[in-house]
Amino acid sequence: MRLAGKVAVVTGAARGIGRATAERLLAEGAKVVVSDIDAETLARTADEIGTAANVFAVRADVSKKSEVVSLVEAAVQHFGAIDIMVNNAGIAPVVEFLDVTEEMLGRVLDVNLKGAFYGTQAAGRQMISQGKGGVVINMSSINSGLANPNVAPYAISKGGMNQVTSTAAVAFAPHGIRVVGVGPGTIMTDMVAGAFVQSAGNHAILSRTPLGRYGQPSEIASVVAFLASEDASYITGETMYVDGGRRVLNYVVPVKG
Repeated sequence: MRLAGKVAVVTGAARGIGRATAERLLAEGAKVVVSDIDAETLARTADEIGTAANVFAVRADVSKKSEVVSLVEAAVQHFGAIDIMVNNAGIAPVVEFLDVTEEMLGRVLDVNLKGAFYGTQAAGRQMISQGKGGVVINMSSINSGLANPNVAPYAISKGGMNQVTSTAAVAFAPHGIRVVGVGPGTIMTDMVAGAFVQSAGNHAILSRTPLGRYGQPSEIASVVAFLASEDASYITGETMYVDGGRRVLNYVVPVKG
């Protein structure tokens, strides 16, 4: 119960890593505002993971600053404060570099990069006004630093997100607010299991993963919970990569089976 008495907001929380994160923060004692653009799935998730006493669902499109600001305001109105902001919402179209359209690039940057900026800014402003610190956690990716041309807009957005994390960390440090990132490797979510695995190939993915398996959403959620807690009180400005050893590997490994 490291997060007892805390209020967290998680975007992109209807499924996958976002849902797992909300569940873990609840298990650690936090009250959680879950948000997603998919209102129907979000409502179902909220009903399944908690009660009205500790879960509040707010539909929001993070690509729109006004809706992110309203999300933070709704969290404060409902639970009285915001202590943890997890900017997790994201999209990752799989497409060859030369086939990326203006509209596709714009949408990915709007959701992944601008959404994280708006969330960091809105949460930071509220946390500063509260005067008791806080933590902002941005969901990055190993693709922020690795070159995969089949997900170029996604990779570009996550590279930019890392600078949202680092610049905000310096800006907010005088207020006792930490800003950190989590960079998942290949995590078995609906988003990854579909077009991403089909494009890259199961064998190719595992051959580049020293631990020899996909990660699980709960494994990312556990790192988020750690970073949100006082156990990580001296960590800010950094992105922690949770990737089964992927980023440190400069060759391929044998694949079992």
